Amino acid sequence: MNERLEWQTSLCSASFPAAAYEALCKRSAQSTPFNSLAWLRAAEQALQHGCTLHVLLLWQGDRLIGCLPLVRCPLRLLGMTVHEVRHLGHPLSDRIGLLVEVTNPYLLERALKAIRRRMPHARLQLNELPAIAAHQDLLGHWAMQSWQSEARTSCRVPEHRLSEEDRQEATGDTRYELRRARKRTQACGAIVERITPDGTTIAQCLQTLEAVEAASWKGDNGVGIFSPGPHRDWIIRALTSLAAEGHVRVVQLSLEGRCISYRLGLLDRGRLYDYNIAFLPEFASLGSGRLLLDEWFRWGLDEGWNYIDASRVSLHQSNHQLHERMTGQVEHLRWSFYSRRPSGVALGLAYRLWLLVKPALRAWRNRHATTRVGRSAVKQPSC
Repeated sequence: MNERLEWQTSLCSASFPAAAYEALCKRSAQSTPFNSLAWLRAAEQALQHGCTLHVLLLWQGDRLIGCLPLVRCPLRLLGMTVHEVRHLGHPLSDRIGLLVEVTNPYLLERALKAIRRRMPHARLQLNELPAIAAHQDLLGHWAMQSWQSEARTSCRVPEHRLSEEDRQEATGDTRYELRRARKRTQACGAIVERITPDGTTIAQCLQTLEAVEAASWKGDNGVGIFSPGPHRDWIIRALTSLAAEGHVRVVQLSLEGRCISYRLGLLDRGRLYDYNIAFLPEFASLGSGRLLLDEWFRWGLDEGWNYIDASRVSLHQSNHQLHERMTGQVEHLRWSFYSRRPSGVALGLAYRLWLLVKPALRAWRNRHATTRVGRSAVKQPSC
Protein backbone atom coordinates (compact mmCIF):
# COMPACT_ATOMS: atom_id res chain seq x y z
CA MET A 1 0.00 0.00 0.00
CA ASN A 2 1.18 3.53 -0.81
CA GLU A 3 3.10 5.11 2.09
CA ARG A 4 3.92 8.80 2.09
CA LEU A 5 5.16 11.61 4.31
CA GLU A 6 3.47 14.98 4.70
CA TRP A 7 4.47 18.13 6.57
CA GLN A 8 2.13 20.50 8.38
CA THR A 9 3.09 23.69 10.21
CA SER A 10 0.28 23.79 12.78
CA LEU A 11 -2.02 21.51 14.74
CA CYS A 12 -4.59 24.31 14.92
CA SER A 13 -5.07 24.88 11.19
CA ALA A 14 -8.13 23.68 9.30
CA SER A 15 -5.90 21.54 7.06
CA PHE A 16 -4.62 19.41 9.95
CA PRO A 17 -6.37 15.99 9.96
CA ALA A 18 -7.72 16.20 13.52
CA ALA A 19 -10.14 13.28 13.18
CA ALA A 20 -7.44 10.99 11.79
CA TYR A 21 -5.07 12.05 14.59
CA GLU A 22 -7.63 11.34 17.31
CA ALA A 23 -8.29 7.92 15.77
CA LEU A 24 -4.54 7.25 15.86
CA CYS A 25 -4.46 8.18 19.57
CA LYS A 26 -7.30 5.78 20.33
CA ARG A 27 -5.54 2.94 18.49
CA SER A 28 -2.21 3.56 20.21
CA ALA A 29 -1.75 1.82 23.57
CA GLN A 30 1.04 4.23 24.58
CA SER A 31 -0.99 7.42 24.01
CA THR A 32 -1.39 9.62 27.12
CA PRO A 33 -3.28 12.87 27.88
CA PHE A 34 -0.09 14.68 26.86
CA ASN A 35 -0.57 13.34 23.32
CA SER A 36 -4.07 14.78 23.08
CA LEU A 37 -4.83 17.61 20.68
CA ALA A 38 -6.14 19.64 23.61
CA TRP A 39 -2.73 19.52 25.29
CA LEU A 40 -0.59 19.89 22.16
CA ARG A 41 -2.57 22.76 20.67
CA ALA A 42 -2.17 24.67 23.92
CA ALA A 43 1.57 23.90 23.83
CA GLU A 44 1.77 25.21 20.25
CA GLN A 45 0.17 28.52 21.24
CA ALA A 46 2.77 28.91 24.01
CA LEU A 47 5.85 28.37 21.83
CA GLN A 48 8.78 30.63 22.69
CA HIS A 49 10.17 33.18 20.25
CA GLY A 50 12.63 31.55 17.88
CA CYS A 51 11.00 28.10 18.11
CA THR A 52 9.16 26.68 15.11
CA LEU A 53 6.71 23.80 14.89
CA HIS A 54 6.90 21.16 12.15
CA VAL A 55 4.40 18.28 12.16
CA LEU A 56 5.42 15.16 10.28
CA LEU A 57 2.50 12.97 9.19
CA LEU A 58 2.99 9.39 7.99
CA TRP A 59 0.23 8.00 5.79
CA GLN A 60 -0.58 4.55 4.51
CA GLY A 61 -3.12 5.24 1.82
CA ASP A 62 -5.84 7.26 3.57
CA ARG A 63 -4.91 5.93 7.02
CA LEU A 64 -2.77 8.05 9.33
CA ILE A 65 -0.12 5.74 10.81
CA GLY A 66 2.16 8.29 12.44
CA CYS A 67 2.35 11.85 13.71
CA LEU A 68 5.43 13.58 15.10
CA PRO A 69 4.86 17.20 16.23
CA LEU A 70 8.43 18.50 16.51
CA VAL A 71 9.79 21.86 17.64
CA ARG A 72 13.11 23.31 16.45
CA CYS A 73 14.66 25.67 19.02
CA PRO A 74 17.99 27.48 19.41
CA LEU A 75 20.31 26.14 22.11
CA ARG A 76 23.10 28.26 23.61
CA LEU A 77 26.28 26.32 24.38
CA LEU A 78 29.68 27.78 25.28
CA GLY A 79 28.86 31.05 23.58
CA MET A 80 27.62 29.33 20.41
CA THR A 81 24.09 28.81 19.13
CA VAL A 82 23.12 25.39 17.81
CA HIS A 83 19.67 24.00 17.15
CA GLU A 84 17.84 21.24 18.93
CA VAL A 85 14.64 19.41 17.99
CA ARG A 86 12.17 18.21 20.63
CA HIS A 87 8.69 16.72 20.76
CA LEU A 88 6.06 19.43 21.20
CA GLY A 89 5.09 19.64 24.88
CA HIS A 90 8.50 19.71 26.55
CA PRO A 91 8.99 20.33 29.47
CA LEU A 92 5.44 20.16 30.91
CA SER A 93 4.38 16.87 29.29
CA ASP A 94 4.98 14.26 31.96
CA ARG A 95 4.75 11.28 29.61
CA ILE A 96 4.35 10.99 25.86
CA GLY A 97 3.93 8.06 23.54
CA LEU A 98 5.36 8.14 20.04
CA LEU A 99 2.31 7.81 17.82
CA VAL A 100 3.89 5.82 15.02
CA GLU A 101 2.47 2.54 13.70
CA VAL A 102 5.31 1.67 11.35
CA THR A 103 6.85 -1.76 10.73
CA ASN A 104 8.78 -0.81 7.58
CA PRO A 105 12.36 0.23 8.54
CA TYR A 106 12.75 2.05 5.23
CA LEU A 107 9.87 4.39 6.11
CA LEU A 108 11.52 5.14 9.46
CA GLU A 109 14.78 6.04 7.71
CA ARG A 110 12.87 8.25 5.29
CA ALA A 111 11.18 9.99 8.24
CA LEU A 112 14.52 10.76 9.94
CA LYS A 113 16.05 12.03 6.68
CA ALA A 114 13.01 14.24 6.13
CA ILE A 115 13.34 15.67 9.64
CA ARG A 116 17.03 16.44 9.10
CA ARG A 117 16.39 18.14 5.75
CA ARG A 118 13.52 20.28 6.98
CA MET A 119 14.81 20.93 10.49
CA PRO A 120 18.65 20.98 10.47
CA HIS A 121 19.80 20.32 14.04
CA ALA A 122 22.67 19.26 16.25
CA ARG A 123 20.53 17.09 18.48
CA LEU A 124 17.10 15.49 18.36
CA GLN A 125 15.96 14.80 21.92
CA LEU A 126 12.74 13.10 23.03
CA ASN A 127 11.96 13.21 26.75
CA GLU A 128 9.66 11.17 28.99
CA LEU A 129 9.13 8.20 26.68
CA PRO A 130 8.12 4.97 28.44
CA ALA A 131 10.73 2.24 28.11
CA ILE A 132 8.60 -0.07 25.97
CA ALA A 133 9.41 -2.32 23.02
CA ALA A 134 7.36 -0.22 20.58
CA HIS A 135 9.59 2.79 21.18
CA GLN A 136 12.77 0.71 21.21
CA ASP A 137 11.93 -0.77 17.79
CA LEU A 138 11.29 2.64 16.30
CA LEU A 139 14.13 4.61 17.84
CA GLY A 140 16.70 1.83 17.49
CA HIS A 141 16.65 2.49 13.73
CA TRP A 142 17.23 6.18 14.35
CA ALA A 143 20.15 5.42 16.66
CA MET A 144 21.90 3.53 13.87
CA GLN A 145 21.51 6.54 11.57
CA SER A 146 23.01 8.98 14.09
CA TRP A 147 26.61 9.93 14.84
CA GLN A 148 25.95 9.31 18.53
CA SER A 149 22.83 8.35 20.50
CA GLU A 150 21.74 7.65 24.05
CA ALA A 151 18.68 6.28 25.84
CA ARG A 152 19.04 7.52 29.41
CA THR A 153 16.66 6.92 32.31
CA SER A 154 15.05 10.20 33.35
CA CYS A 155 12.81 8.82 36.10
CA ARG A 156 10.99 5.76 37.41
CA VAL A 157 7.38 6.58 38.10
CA PRO A 158 5.48 4.67 40.80
CA GLU A 159 2.04 3.39 39.85
CA HIS A 160 -0.64 1.53 41.77
CA ARG A 161 -2.97 -1.01 40.21
CA LEU A 162 -6.32 -0.68 41.95
CA SER A 163 -8.00 -3.75 43.44
CA GLU A 164 -10.70 -4.54 45.98
CA GLU A 165 -7.98 -4.86 48.62
CA ASP A 166 -7.64 -1.08 48.48
CA ARG A 167 -11.02 -0.74 50.18
CA GLN A 168 -9.34 -2.04 53.31
CA GLU A 169 -7.24 0.14 55.56
CA ALA A 170 -3.62 0.65 54.55
CA THR A 171 -0.89 -1.14 56.50
CA GLY A 172 2.30 -0.09 58.25
CA ASP A 173 3.39 3.52 58.61
CA THR A 174 0.92 4.60 55.93
CA ARG A 175 -2.00 3.51 58.10
CA TYR A 176 -0.63 5.52 61.02
CA GLU A 177 -0.09 8.63 58.89
CA LEU A 178 -3.58 8.36 57.38
CA ARG A 179 -5.23 7.94 60.76
CA ARG A 180 -3.40 10.98 62.08
CA ALA A 181 -4.35 13.05 59.04
CA ARG A 182 -8.02 12.09 59.37
CA LYS A 183 -8.08 12.95 63.07
CA ARG A 184 -6.50 16.36 62.46
CA THR A 185 -8.80 17.25 59.57
CA GLN A 186 -11.88 16.16 61.50
CA ALA A 187 -10.74 18.16 64.53
CA CYS A 188 -10.53 21.38 62.51
CA GLY A 189 -13.68 20.66 60.51
CA ALA A 190 -12.08 20.22 57.06
CA ILE A 191 -13.75 17.92 54.52
CA VAL A 192 -12.54 16.04 51.43
CA GLU A 193 -14.31 16.84 48.17
CA ARG A 194 -14.27 15.27 44.69
CA ILE A 195 -14.58 17.61 41.73
CA THR A 196 -15.07 16.79 38.05
CA PRO A 197 -14.90 20.19 36.31
CA ASP A 198 -16.41 20.59 32.87
CA GLY A 199 -16.26 23.31 30.25
CA THR A 200 -18.48 25.63 32.29
CA THR A 201 -16.94 25.13 35.74
CA ILE A 202 -13.23 24.71 34.96
CA ALA A 203 -12.42 28.45 34.99
CA GLN A 204 -13.57 28.92 38.59
CA CYS A 205 -11.89 25.65 39.59
CA LEU A 206 -8.55 26.75 38.14
CA GLN A 207 -8.77 30.12 39.89
CA THR A 208 -9.21 28.29 43.19
CA LEU A 209 -6.26 25.98 42.55
CA GLU A 210 -4.10 28.85 41.35
CA ALA A 211 -4.75 30.81 44.56
CA VAL A 212 -3.67 27.85 46.71
CA GLU A 213 -0.52 27.24 44.67
CA ALA A 214 0.41 30.95 44.72
CA ALA A 215 0.35 30.90 48.54
CA SER A 216 2.37 27.67 48.73
CA TRP A 217 6.14 27.19 48.48
CA LYS A 218 5.71 26.58 44.75
CA GLY A 219 4.31 30.06 44.33
CA ASP A 220 7.02 31.59 46.51
CA ASN A 221 9.72 29.93 44.37
CA GLY A 222 7.96 30.57 41.07
CA VAL A 223 7.98 26.88 40.11
CA GLY A 224 4.25 26.14 40.10
CA ILE A 225 2.31 25.26 36.97
CA PHE A 226 0.28 28.46 37.44
CA SER A 227 3.28 30.68 38.22
CA PRO A 228 3.62 33.75 35.96
CA GLY A 229 5.63 32.89 32.89
CA PRO A 230 5.36 31.53 29.35
CA HIS A 231 3.86 28.21 30.43
CA ARG A 232 0.95 29.57 32.49
CA ASP A 233 -1.37 30.22 29.53
CA TRP A 234 -0.48 26.82 28.12
CA ILE A 235 -1.58 25.07 31.31
CA ILE A 236 -4.83 27.03 31.58
CA ARG A 237 -5.75 26.45 27.92
CA ALA A 238 -4.87 22.76 28.08
CA LEU A 239 -6.75 22.05 31.31
CA THR A 240 -9.76 24.00 30.05
CA SER A 241 -9.95 21.90 26.89
CA LEU A 242 -9.28 18.64 28.72
CA ALA A 243 -12.01 19.44 31.27
CA ALA A 244 -14.48 20.03 28.44
CA GLU A 245 -13.60 16.51 27.23
CA GLY A 246 -14.09 15.05 30.72
CA HIS A 247 -10.43 14.29 31.53
CA VAL A 248 -9.78 16.52 34.57
CA ARG A 249 -10.27 15.38 38.18
CA VAL A 250 -9.58 17.25 41.43
CA VAL A 251 -9.65 16.11 45.05
CA GLN A 252 -9.45 18.92 47.56
CA LEU A 253 -9.55 19.55 51.27
CA SER A 254 -11.92 22.38 52.14
CA LEU A 255 -12.35 24.32 55.36
CA GLU A 256 -15.46 26.46 55.72
CA GLY A 257 -15.87 26.49 51.94
CA ARG A 258 -12.24 27.45 51.30
CA CYS A 259 -9.83 25.12 49.48
CA ILE A 260 -6.72 24.60 51.61
CA SER A 261 -5.13 21.67 49.73
CA TYR A 262 -5.65 19.87 46.43
CA ARG A 263 -4.43 17.22 44.03
CA LEU A 264 -5.03 17.69 40.31
CA GLY A 265 -5.17 14.67 38.01
CA LEU A 266 -5.78 13.79 34.37
CA LEU A 267 -7.91 10.71 33.71
CA ASP A 268 -7.45 8.78 30.48
CA ARG A 269 -8.60 5.24 29.68
CA GLY A 270 -8.84 4.17 33.30
CA ARG A 271 -5.48 5.64 34.37
CA LEU A 272 -5.37 8.68 36.65
CA TYR A 273 -2.19 10.74 36.20
CA ASP A 274 -1.53 12.59 39.48
CA TYR A 275 -0.22 15.78 37.89
CA ASN A 276 -0.02 18.51 40.53
CA ILE A 277 -0.42 19.15 44.26
CA ALA A 278 -0.34 22.25 46.48
CA PHE A 279 -1.45 23.26 49.96
CA LEU A 280 -1.59 26.36 52.11
CA PRO A 281 1.51 26.51 54.35
CA GLU A 282 -0.49 27.21 57.52
CA PHE A 283 -2.18 23.81 57.11
CA ALA A 284 0.98 21.80 56.37
CA SER A 285 0.67 19.84 59.63
CA LEU A 286 -2.62 18.24 58.54
CA GLY A 287 -0.90 15.74 56.25
CA SER A 288 -3.45 16.43 53.52
CA GLY A 289 -1.33 15.12 50.64
CA ARG A 290 -1.48 11.52 51.80
CA LEU A 291 -5.16 11.87 52.68
CA LEU A 292 -6.03 13.17 49.21
CA LEU A 293 -3.96 10.44 47.55
CA ASP A 294 -6.04 7.90 49.46
CA GLU A 295 -9.13 9.65 48.11
CA TRP A 296 -7.84 9.01 44.56
CA PHE A 297 -7.85 5.30 45.47
CA ARG A 298 -11.42 5.40 46.78
CA TRP A 299 -12.69 7.44 43.85
CA GLY A 300 -11.01 5.09 41.40
CA LEU A 301 -12.61 2.05 43.02
CA ASP A 302 -16.04 3.71 42.88
CA GLU A 303 -15.70 4.55 39.17
CA GLY A 304 -13.72 1.55 37.96
CA TRP A 305 -10.34 3.11 37.24
CA ASN A 306 -7.43 0.72 36.74
CA TYR A 307 -4.35 2.69 37.85
CA ILE A 308 -3.26 5.64 39.95
CA ASP A 309 -0.08 6.98 38.37
CA ALA A 310 2.42 9.50 39.76
CA SER A 311 2.79 10.93 36.22
CA ARG A 312 6.41 12.02 36.78
CA VAL A 313 8.87 12.07 39.69
CA SER A 314 12.49 13.01 40.31
CA LEU A 315 15.04 10.37 39.36
CA HIS A 316 16.84 10.70 42.68
CA GLN A 317 15.34 11.09 46.15
CA SER A 318 11.73 11.24 44.98
CA ASN A 319 9.36 11.71 47.91
CA HIS A 320 6.08 11.07 46.09
CA GLN A 321 3.70 9.43 48.55
CA LEU A 322 2.60 6.85 45.98
CA HIS A 323 5.94 5.10 46.59
CA GLU A 324 4.41 3.83 49.85
CA ARG A 325 1.67 1.92 48.05
CA MET A 326 2.98 1.31 44.54
CA THR A 327 2.51 -2.02 42.79
CA GLY A 328 4.83 -1.24 39.89
CA GLN A 329 6.93 1.38 38.12
CA VAL A 330 7.03 2.98 34.68
CA GLU A 331 10.54 3.83 33.51
CA HIS A 332 10.91 7.01 31.46
CA LEU A 333 13.73 7.40 28.96
CA ARG A 334 15.32 10.46 27.41
CA TRP A 335 16.42 9.60 23.88
CA SER A 336 19.12 11.78 22.32
CA PHE A 337 20.29 11.55 18.70
CA TYR A 338 23.30 13.63 17.61
CA SER A 339 23.51 14.44 13.93
CA ARG A 340 26.61 14.09 11.77
CA ARG A 341 26.66 17.82 11.17
CA PRO A 342 29.67 19.66 12.69
CA SER A 343 27.39 21.14 15.37
CA GLY A 344 26.08 17.66 16.23
CA VAL A 345 29.58 16.21 16.54
CA ALA A 346 30.69 19.15 18.71
CA LEU A 347 27.64 18.86 20.97
CA GLY A 348 28.10 15.10 21.28
CA LEU A 349 31.77 15.49 22.21
CA ALA A 350 30.88 18.17 24.76
CA TYR A 351 28.32 15.83 26.32
CA ARG A 352 30.88 13.00 26.51
CA LEU A 353 33.30 15.34 28.25
CA TRP A 354 30.57 16.36 30.72
CA LEU A 355 29.91 12.70 31.56
CA LEU A 356 33.60 12.31 32.41
CA VAL A 357 33.76 15.48 34.52
CA LYS A 358 30.42 15.14 36.30
CA PRO A 359 31.37 12.33 38.77
CA ALA A 360 34.53 14.17 39.84
CA LEU A 361 32.59 17.41 40.26
CA ARG A 362 29.94 15.67 42.36
CA ALA A 363 32.63 14.07 44.55
CA TRP A 364 34.30 17.47 45.05
CA ARG A 365 31.00 19.05 46.05
CA ASN A 366 30.29 16.25 48.53
CA ARG A 367 33.75 16.63 50.09
CA HIS A 368 33.34 20.38 50.28
CA ALA A 369 29.92 20.05 51.93
CA THR A 370 31.28 17.52 54.45
CA THR A 371 34.20 19.79 55.31
CA ARG A 372 31.89 22.74 55.79
CA VAL A 373 29.61 20.75 58.11
CA GLY A 374 32.63 19.57 60.10
CA ARG A 375 33.95 23.09 60.55
CA SER A 376 30.57 24.40 61.70
CA ALA A 377 30.41 21.62 64.31
CA VAL A 378 33.70 22.69 65.92
CA LYS A 379 33.00 24.84 68.97
CA GLN A 380 34.48 28.29 68.91
CA PRO A 381 36.79 29.05 71.87
CA SER A 382 35.29 31.36 74.45
CA CYS A 383 36.97 34.70 75.17
